[in-house]
Amino acid sequence: MRLPNWLAQHLAALRALLVFTVLLGFAYPLALVAVGRIPGLQGKADGSLVTVDGRTVGSTLIGQSFTDADGNPVPRYFQSRPSAAGAGYDPTATAASNLGPESVVDTIASNPDDSKHSLLTQVCARSRAIGELDGVDGRRPYCAPDGVGAVLAVFRADGLTGRITRVVSVNQVAPATPFLASYQGMPVELAQPGHDYVAEGGVVIPIRGDAPADPAVPADAVTASGSGLDPHISPAYAQIQVARVARERGADPAAVRRLVEEHTTGRALGFMGEPAVNVLDLNLALDEKFPVR
Repeated sequence: MRLPNWLAQHLAALRALLVFTVLLGFAYPLALVAVGRIPGLQGKADGSLVTVDGRTVGSTLIGQSFTDADGNPVPRYFQSRPSAAGAGYDPTATAASNLGPESVVDTIASNPDDSKHSLLTQVCARSRAIGELDGVDGRRPYCAPDGVGAVLAVFRADGLTGRITRVVSVNQVAPATPFLASYQGMPVELAQPGHDYVAEGGVVIPIRGDAPADPAVPADAVTASGSGLDPHISPAYAQIQVARVARERGADPAAVRRLVEEHTTGRALGFMGEPAVNVLDLNLALDEKFPVR
């Protein structure tokens, strides 16, 4: 007996569904799990976890913070680059800040919890903090001495070309001191919470200042990676931390510097990417070679 055409089509579709469910829903995943159990690949399949005395302390593929309970850097450890993934290095919330070069004006609300820092202010604040922590020059172009973006909103009598009637340092509020006392003869005011000086007609003018063109604090120390999970820092960032780490551990700075060099990897295939230092591997080596007494 020949089945009706519509029923035959539905049965064929059902058979295809069952076949592909078995192949792609069971056989293929199980095959990948089996491949991941092959000696040499098992560690990578499990996330390249690092264990010390039987305790998992992290992964060589995912960065982590070396801070205390209050979020302050632990001085005896090398510090990682910033992270915008969740509260920091959260694999379930991997993301970037999505802030770009034009993010230079902070949102200053009456309630501090509603305020938002621009990318420029985040970079300035991080650079200043690292400069203080590691004893290097934390100044950067377009950054005010107090660690915010050095940005003015300039108001003119008739838009863009008239005489200047008002100048506001948009990222500074009381009790700060304006990073410039005056701009083209007009006194600089501090910003007032709740004001959008751009919407009110101010022209945004970043002020470069006298910071060196090549800052002592490298870029990766003040910006997050695209994923927010990068476990590496640049050799330049590692080098400015050597003196602090050696002092905290009572070690010879030259010996700590050699340890950094031993944990520096070159470019992939000799030409892709940049040299990098895995922070977790380096800090574990420090604990082993220069334990804190």
